[in-house]
Amino acid sequence: MKKLIIGLLVLGLTTQFYAQVIIDGMLPEIEVYSLNYKYLSSVDNTEAPVPVKLLEQKIANFNITESEFYRDDYDFYTISFFIPEGKIVAAYDKNGQLLRTIEKFKNIKVPNCVAKSVAKRFPGWIIYEDIYKINYHKNSGVTKQEYKLTLENGNKRMKVKTDHKGNFI
Repeated sequence: MKKLIIGLLVLGLTTQFYAQVIIDGMLPEIEVYSLNYKYLSSVDNTEAPVPVKLLEQKIANFNITESEFYRDDYDFYTISFFIPEGKIVAAYDKNGQLLRTIEKFKNIKVPNCVAKSVAKRFPGWIIYEDIYKINYHKNSGVTKQEYKLTLENGNKRMKVKTDHKGNFI
């Protein structure tokens, strides 16, 4: 029994000496980039909820040229992406570049700056419902982000609009 334990101990220690060694230059370098990186930097919403971020990542990484309905005949494609919290309609050109998006999400967590500005301007009111809209256009370089909020105070309700920084529109 003593020899078996010592043998397993020696065997266990010797297998660690034969670990894989990677020599520099042995593996080729790869460069990972998104074809639609400008879209991701344009909608830069670091405080957005996880479902919104994941869907925006999916749109940026979607490759229209590898999809089953791709044909060279068409100049642009309109693709819809859905999740329970919202939807995004994206337009791509025939090379896979993202041209524009229309995004709408309902009842997601609003950013802290929006919640603070609402609380400051309307004390005693709570956010009952919210709609988050984003419009992205590649050619104009403009991304419009706004929140349509329904506020509630007892049995009274009011609707307000803010941008993604908490400025009232």
